[in-house]
Amino acid sequence: MSSRHLTMISFGGVIGTGLFLSSGYTISQAGPLGTVLAYAIGALLVYLVMLCLGELSVAMPWTGAFHVYAKELIGPGTGFVVAVLYWLTWTIALGSEFTAAGAIMRHWFPTTPVWMWAAIFIVVVFASNVFSVRVFAEAESWLAGVKVFAIIAFIVLGTLAIVGVIPMVDGSPAPGLGGLIRDGVFPNGFGAVLTVMLTVNFAFSGTELIGVAAGETADPGRNIPRAIRTTLVRLTVFFIGSIVVMAALIPWQEAGVSASPFVTVLDMIGVPHAGDLMNIVVVTAILSAANSGLFASTRMLWSLANEGTVPEIVAHTTMRGVPVVALALSMLGGLLALLSSVVAADTVYLALVSISGLAVVIVWMAIAACQFVFRRRWLDAGHSPAELGYRTPGYPWVPLAAFIGSAASCILIVFDPGQRSALYWTVPFVALCYAGHALALRRGWVKA
Repeated sequence: MSSRHLTMISFGGVIGTGLFLSSGYTISQAGPLGTVLAYAIGALLVYLVMLCLGELSVAMPWTGAFHVYAKELIGPGTGFVVAVLYWLTWTIALGSEFTAAGAIMRHWFPTTPVWMWAAIFIVVVFASNVFSVRVFAEAESWLAGVKVFAIIAFIVLGTLAIVGVIPMVDGSPAPGLGGLIRDGVFPNGFGAVLTVMLTVNFAFSGTELIGVAAGETADPGRNIPRAIRTTLVRLTVFFIGSIVVMAALIPWQEAGVSASPFVTVLDMIGVPHAGDLMNIVVVTAILSAANSGLFASTRMLWSLANEGTVPEIVAHTTMRGVPVVALALSMLGGLLALLSSVVAADTVYLALVSISGLAVVIVWMAIAACQFVFRRRWLDAGHSPAELGYRTPGYPWVPLAAFIGSAASCILIVFDPGQRSALYWTVPFVALCYAGHALALRRGWVKA
């Protein structure tokens, strides 16, 4: 894969319902300026994590890299936990994404069942991944491109409405940026900004897919750093630019998840068929995220098999290098998640969603810790930082800040009753994974 493929795959994993829908909830909780601040902090945190990942990915460009780094640099148990959490994150997402896409299609075809569209999308996404890495990368580039174009158009139109070039439908004057501080700087208090940080970090999750794809990248020493820089700059512009437009135009009390804030803004400035246009974009965003998610979960499972942690047959690849057994198992996991959301939404599925919700931030913590340990070992072995193909600046402060910031966003959900249950499920699950791996090592079921 090229630098362009890496960038678009990362966009595909990041830009989804977290921006197109959940951003309205964040505005309603943290207020306009508070939401902008929260996303700015989130962008800084993910930037620090990616600086750490860049050094690791260039020095060790391995497929499914996160858990291998954790295994080699922290310990086998941590490597196993990181792999399971990341695989679970994307697998659970697959089930919900196919359902969401099917539900949106009923907007145009109200008499058709959701499961029919979900089945069609499952076949399309599976086919995109099964033929070759190149086919997957090209498909993801086009799907992600639709989202990028839509966001750029939204920011341009919204900015023109803010300054008065495009009139508001209700005849009200150009709002300017005064809406950002309507009802005060932090109408729900500064604490609300902190409690939404985990939600904001989830919105940025997927950027780390660059590391998952490192082993299937041409010239990783050149393409990985370029993809990281390009992705972070564009994501910051897209996310914060979109949030500023929404927060300036939509009264924060009226924001929420009942309707996409994108649709609300486009309706306010009189864009015809705004709902239909955004539904097309959201379906594309969902399929793009599912496409990237299946790729990520497949490579993580293949990497576990390649390391001898799960049966060797899972590492089998086709002549084109596609890990087809891991691909089928990951898609099966997504289908089981889909089933659990129907028959056990309040028990099994709730637990899975809670665990997968924290998982990405825990992976970020592992990435930061791995870079810290890697650099220390590199220096202890007599090497200099200048010998690295790409080096994280500001060592050791950057990995420490990335680790502490990620950990803080997990801990802060204690103060949010709506998200607190995630800790109740995740902590025991992580402990169970460590205990299970230790038992498997003792019994000789897996390799050390």
